[in-house]
Amino acid sequence: MRNIALLALCQALTQSSNTLMFASSALAVLTIISPDMRMWANLPVTMQHLGVMLSVFPASMLMMRRGRKFGFRTGSVMGMVGASLAAIGLGVGSFPVMCVGGLFLGNAIANMQLYRFAAVELAPGAFRAQAISYVTAGGVLAGVVGPAMARFTPDLWLPIFQASFVAVIFVHALVFVVQGFIEFPPVKAEDTAGPQRPLFEIVTQPTYMVANVGAMIAFGVMSFVMAASPLAIVQCGLDRTEAPVTIFVHVMGMFVPSFFTGHLISRFGIFNMMVVGSLFLIGGVAVALTGVTEWHFRGALMLNGVGWNFLFVGATTLLTTTYRQTERGKAQAFNDFMVFGVTTVASLMASVVLELNGWAVLNYVALVLVLIALAVIVTFRLRNPSRV
Repeated sequence: MRNIALLALCQALTQSSNTLMFASSALAVLTIISPDMRMWANLPVTMQHLGVMLSVFPASMLMMRRGRKFGFRTGSVMGMVGASLAAIGLGVGSFPVMCVGGLFLGNAIANMQLYRFAAVELAPGAFRAQAISYVTAGGVLAGVVGPAMARFTPDLWLPIFQASFVAVIFVHALVFVVQGFIEFPPVKAEDTAGPQRPLFEIVTQPTYMVANVGAMIAFGVMSFVMAASPLAIVQCGLDRTEAPVTIFVHVMGMFVPSFFTGHLISRFGIFNMMVVGSLFLIGGVAVALTGVTEWHFRGALMLNGVGWNFLFVGATTLLTTTYRQTERGKAQAFNDFMVFGVTTVASLMASVVLELNGWAVLNYVALVLVLIALAVIVTFRLRNPSRV
């Protein structure tokens, strides 16, 4: 429990810096770089997602050979480099440098996404869901720290928002220190030298595909709506200070349920919780389509966060049942590669769809994606009634 608690703290700190970037990057671009870049204001965040997609395979393979601690600390260093570049880019008014910084930050986030799999290795088999859930719950602290930094750091000095990116440097440095106190299992020869199936055989298992689709759509829809919300808030005539508040409510929705998601999965089954998560995502769309007041944004993003939690934690738990110990590196990496491939596109398209078609159309697109996930989960469940 000590190791899982420290891992949850690392999750909380890294996620808080990620939340800060979500809440601040697009507004920083419009405020400092150019107010005419509304369509591409999310590009630094999109580059961060691209960095995640490009880093998941190297990060996972590095950990298979050198261990979790070495890999995670390497990710923290990359986070410090990325935040430094983002701060420098904003300071000199260089949009490309900010985007490169986002690419480096993606490596740190790719490593953070592997925390949930590391938690499985630190817990007995019967507590897999709970371990994943507890580490994910570290985001509750992120939900407080990230929006607080987004609210109070932008105006500390000029140029506005640069202090926010400098704060991210210190967060990743703190994570680097905390990781040194976690006792990860040592790398064993049999973990890499045992029998392994080809990657194609692993990922084409029906159960793996359902887990992968659930994770992709959970993260893609969450990112699509979350990335657009700060811009939509301003577009709809609300004050920009509402953006951190809405992001706070959203992140609370994402992570507070993690204190009991694992127990709910154990009691009601993985597939039932994935279905409930899909229904919460649909509820978030419904609220978003009924109005554009601050409470509509808060309610929609809160439901979106809860839906993400149930669907994503359920999908992750399901995924861990589809591979052997020796296969975990490539199986986990392929899942996250696909998840963040979708998330990269979603983040890029969020500001484009919002600018061209508006907040309502963006939510209708999200609704279609969730209905696809729901159809896949329900179809698999009906064909495999013995699965929990």
